[in-house]
Amino acid sequence: MARARKPKSPQTVPLAPPSSRTPQVPGKPLIEIPEDEQWRLIKQTGILSSASLEGASAVNSNNNETLSLSDEIFNAILLIIPFSSILLLMEVLIRQQYGKETTLDVVMDRMVPGVPILSVFIFYTLRYKQDRRMQALLFFISVLVGSRMLYSMTNASWLVNMQQCPPLATIWIYTVVQLELGPAVASLAVIGAFVWWKDITIFQ
Repeated sequence: MARARKPKSPQTVPLAPPSSRTPQVPGKPLIEIPEDEQWRLIKQTGILSSASLEGASAVNSNNNETLSLSDEIFNAILLIIPFSSILLLMEVLIRQQYGKETTLDVVMDRMVPGVPILSVFIFYTLRYKQDRRMQALLFFISVLVGSRMLYSMTNASWLVNMQQCPPLATIWIYTVVQLELGPAVASLAVIGAFVWWKDITIFQ
């Protein structure tokens, strides 16, 4: 009598509890790419070049942003008023220095032609103030005007001083104000060297 065969038990896969599995490091990528390979892929995609171009265009747009004409006129008026007052003050002081009477007719003769010229000068120098060429021009004007005024104060006649010193002093102050710190100090140093060279006595 043949014996009945026992059915083979199916092969079972051993199951491990979740706690016994190797924990995955959080934030760790499934595939690790070397750093040099990452840079090569970034360069091939052109992400860096496009980002740099966008940044450069944004900077250029900010630099090229110009004020409207009304804003420029308003900014110029903010300087025209005080420097016109300086011109008037210098006219009064120079006449007081030489003992001359300051009348309304004398003041109007100075201010009527002087203020429009000063206004145009202030408007255009203020518009291009950041330009390197304008800074060089302001530096040259500052040195020339300052040296001329100090030389005239000690060598010219009183009539020449009364005519020239008020506008020269006003332009000199304005150019120093509009110059950047380095060129402004350099212009004053050049004028100081000129005063020393010519042996000009400022305070007598």
